[in-house]
Formats: sequence, structure tokens, C-alpha cells
Amino acid sequence: MGSNSSRIGDLPKNEYLKKLSGTESVSENDPFWNQLLSFSFPAPTSSTELKLLEEATISVCRSLVENNPRTGNFGALIKVFLSRTKELKLSAECQNHIFIWQTHNALFIICCLLKVFICEMSEEELQLHFTYEDKSPGSYSSDSEDLLEELLCCLMQLITDIPLLDITYEISVEAVSTMVVFLSCQLFHKEVLRQSISHKYLMQGRCLPYTSKLVKTLLYNFIRQEKPPPPGAHVFPQQSEAGGLLYGLASGVATGLWTVFTLGGVGSKAAATPELSSPLANQSLLLLLVLANLTDAADAPNPYKQAIMSFKNTQDSSPFPSSVPHAFQINFNSLYTALCEQQTSDQATLLLYTLLHQNSNVRTYMLARTDMENLVLPILEILYHVEERNSHHVYMALIILLILTEDDGFNRSIHEVILKNITWYSERVLTEISLGSLLILVVIRTIQYNMTRTRDKYLHTNCLAALANMSAQFRSLHQYAAQRIISLFSLLSKKHNKVLEQATQSLRGSLSSNDTPLPDYAQDLNVIEEVIRMMLEIINSCLTNSLHHNPNLVYALLYKRDLFEQFRTHPSFQDIMQNIDLVITFFSSRLLQAGAELSVERVLEIIKQGVVALPKDRLKVHRTGMKKGSDSFPQENSKRTSNIFTPLRVL
Repeated sequence: MGSNSSRIGDLPKNEYLKKLSGTESVSENDPFWNQLLSFSFPAPTSSTELKLLEEATISVCRSLVENNPRTGNFGALIKVFLSRTKELKLSAECQNHIFIWQTHNALFIICCLLKVFICEMSEEELQLHFTYEDKSPGSYSSDSEDLLEELLCCLMQLITDIPLLDITYEISVEAVSTMVVFLSCQLFHKEVLRQSISHKYLMQGRCLPYTSKLVKTLLYNFIRQEKPPPPGAHVFPQQSEAGGLLYGLASGVATGLWTVFTLGGVGSKAAATPELSSPLANQSLLLLLVLANLTDAADAPNPYKQAIMSFKNTQDSSPFPSSVPHAFQINFNSLYTALCEQQTSDQATLLLYTLLHQNSNVRTYMLARTDMENLVLPILEILYHVEERNSHHVYMALIILLILTEDDGFNRSIHEVILKNITWYSERVLTEISLGSLLILVVIRTIQYNMTRTRDKYLHTNCLAALANMSAQFRSLHQYAAQRIISLFSLLSKKHNKVLEQATQSLRGSLSSNDTPLPDYAQDLNVIEEVIRMMLEIINSCLTNSLHHNPNLVYALLYKRDLFEQFRTHPSFQDIMQNIDLVITFFSSRLLQAGAELSVERVLEIIKQGVVALPKDRLKVHRTGMKKGSDSFPQENSKRTSNIFTPLRVL
């Protein structure tokens, strides 16, 4: 390192790094630091090159771990960084490139060392490396015990207070990334951390007053999607379009954290890494999600989660309740636009889920929007391309739909939004279709994909729950959507018959052998019958509440009426079949009276006339249905036993 550019392969031999990690103590006032921090080298562009960097610097880091208790050089480096940050705001205003560049490099080294320290040692040992005094072998004093807290406070101040300019962009990214790396302690613990140093300093110490300002800044970084400055905007070379070396290091840590805090990696595909137009926005979002998902401390709730749950729109002039800590205001229109545009990344989808689920102000605002298609279409596209998405992205998209469909106003309004030429829907050309019908098509396609591929009971249940929430407000269903509803029922019916035959044969075999346990087919039959009942309840709900709005569904029922014959007398379905059987019988009779060889147009006309003639009191309101498990994420024991007409809520 030093004033000349370095290659990664040269780092183990670099004289400045060797001195930093060696046995000699370096005072924080030594000119050595100016020499150490005057470096630049090309950033790694792949995971292989990042691994090479770690391998190249591991000997330096281990040497520092061994010698730092006697030299205190790590603490001296942090003090150098802290002293420089006091002048950083003025340096930004004066365009002092050199000063900002060296401060950036100091933070870069600190973050690289932190990453290795956190991987290699316990939190207690890590904290000691912040407290060792130089030139005092194996000892430390109370004067430096808060150096770690001071570093965290400094990072928060840097993120929130330093103006975002071309010359400060990189150091802002690295400040956010260093906090992500610091919070990665959870990755190396099997149990949930509740008494970690992150709780001690972030939730109760000097950092606490920065809570709302930090959350607000991170949200605005996400909203603004500021791109990195063009080459030539720095004295030091632009490291990469994707945000530089440190971005690559911290991004790997953040990806691991984000997996831990959501659904884990079970059954997941590796998510493709997209081109990042704004490293600062991406890193800010990752840090925000990690902070929001920190567990509550033993004696204090997570203040960052509280801030996310309570912030309001800038146009909301009502006062904050005194009981709401860490509250602030933000522009909801800008936030909504950014969320609509960024749903291709699973972390942006997690943020949308978090806000809809936890912040009632955001949820109310979004449900009142007249352009909900801008939000719903990207979510539907995620589900439509289920084969290309990892499992947590698909789950979150589905849970978002489930939250939205809890609202009757949403369920009505989506059938009033007419879309044209949905290019990403390839099964059929959709020149004109309502948003509601498209939602039904995509959810049914997800169910069918799940039946043939993943066979995930959780995914199945929640897809059907979303349809159940919507069913009472189905309006003017597209003929293709109506056909797909009945086609799904047909698929389930065939599966039921196959499993029933297997169960019968297996049961006969078990009767001839007293030692043979009841086969799994009986359980499979019970599950498929539950799913069939859900589908019948969805159809029944639509017929009971909005028959006159859905002639295409009646047409599809009549066209496939033979499917329902076997369920008329089935003890599990007799009650729910009453209304469906009544509708089929009533309209079949009217078609029979009209004569043979009727055109599609004529059949629909007869259906529309019959809807008026059918006495509404003949359709009985059915009061059984299903209820989703209380957790928002997969639970093996999810149960369904409630009223289908009550929205299925995410608790």
C-alpha cells in the first residue's frame, strides 16, 4: 500500500501493512498513517478475486490479532479515523479530495479487519481489541473502553450528516457497509443474540438518539437511488461501477445476514446478482433490514423496528402520540414510487412486506392509491417467473398479496383497473384484462406449478387464501380467468380420484396384514380433499356474493358441469355443493329450454337473463372456510378452519 497503487497479490509483503500488524506500536500521531492511507488498487470484480483478497490479507490480519494486545495499533487506526471524521464535513464543503480519500481508506482497512475479527473470534475478544492500549503489553485502561461505541456513533453521524457529493459517495457507502459487517456477529452464532455488543451500543447507548435519523436517511438513500460518481470525480481512481472493493466484501456479509433474518436457504435457488445502479441505495436497504430484524434486548425493544413501524407521511400534519418513540416523517409518494420500481430485488420486496405488515400508515396510504397496478404488477411478475426466483422472494410476494387482499376496497378496485397487452404473460395473448383477473391467473398458475414441482404446502395454502379473500368481490371475470379456475378444480378432481384409488388398494392390502400400519395415501387423500373444499368454497363465495357480475364463471361451470357430479353426495362436500349444484341445475334447465347448438354469445345472453330471474334467497350463505396460521412465514402446522368470508389476516 502507500502512495503507489498495489495489486492484491502484493499485499502480504506490503511494508506498511507489515508495520501495522507487527510488534512495533505506532502512535496515532505518527506520519506513518498518512503513508499507510495513501493507497489505491483495482477492485475485485468477482467472488474469486474477493476470495483472493481475503487469502492475501489473512496472514496480516492474524499477525495483527496476535500482536495488537501489546501494540494497540488497531485502536490507534480507529483513533486516526475518528479524528479525521471530525473535519470531514468541512472537507466536503471545501472539496478537499485528498483528506476524504485518506479517511475513506482508513475506514476501508477497519472494515476489512473487522470482517476477519468477527469471523475468527468471540464478541468478548473482539471488544478487547478495541480496548488494548499501545505500549502497555496485555493491559487496557478505562479511558478507551468506549472506543467501539465511539466508532459506531461516528459511523451513524457520517451516514446521516455528511452531505452526499461525488467526493463523499464512496465513504458513505463504506460507512453503511462497515455497520453491516459489524452486525454480522449473528452469522456466527446458532442461538439468537439478545445480549450482544450490537444491542449494548445500538439500542441503549450513545447511538440511541440517532435511531430515527439513521432510519430516515437509509430510507431516503433507497428512495433516491443515487448512482456512483463518474470516473474522474475523485483524486483516487474510481474503483468500480458496482461500488468498490469494500462494497463487494460487505455485500457478501449482508447477503448472508439477509438469509438468516428471512426464510433461510432451504429449497432456495441462488439468487442472481443483478447489476447495481446504486450501491449506496442497495447497502442502505440491507442495513435497514438488518437493523429492523434485530431481536429486542432483554430490557428494551428494538428502536429501529419501532421507527419503521411508526413513521408518517410528510403531508400528515397530525401530532405524533407521546407514546411513539423514534417517530419521523418521510415523503410517501417518493417511497411508493421507489418500491414499485425496485421489486426485481428480493430485499426491496422484503422492505415492502415489512412496511405493509408493520406500518399501518404506509399500508393505509398504499391501499388508498388509485394506481395500485404499479405496485401489484411487479409482484405478479415475481410469482409468474417462479422458476427463476428463490423461494423467499416468491413467499414474500405471495404474503404481500395476502396482506393486500385483506382489504375489501382493494379486492373491488382491482377489477376496475383494465390492463392492455401484458407482454410477460406468455401462456395466452391478453390484449385486455382487469388487474383482478390477471391476479387470479397468476395465483392459479403458481398453484399448478407448486402441485407439479415444489409441492410446498405453505405456498399452496396461501395462494388459495388470497383467492378466498378476493372471491366475494370477483367482478367481470375474464373468460380465461374463469376457465382457469375450473381447470384447476378439474386437475384437483383427477388427483383426488387417483389418490382415492391408491388409498383403497393400499387399505385392502393393510387389512390382510395386521402388522402393516395405515399407509400414507390416507393422509394424502385428506390433504387433497381439504384443497378441493377450499376451491369449492371460493367458487361458492363468488356465486353467493357476485353471481350477477360473473357470467363467464357460470359459463365455465356449465361447460364442465360433469366434474361436480361426484362431489354432490360426498359427505365432505355436500354442504358446500348445494349452491353450486343449484346454479348448475337452474342454468342448465334454461339452456335446455333454449334449444340445441347455441352459440357462445347466445349462451352468455341466456346466463345474463337467468341471473336476474334466479331468486337470491335460494343461495344460502355458507359459513365454513379456512384460516391461515398466525405466522407470516412457513409453518408446518398451518391449519385452515374458519370463515371464508372473513379476510385471512397476516398476524
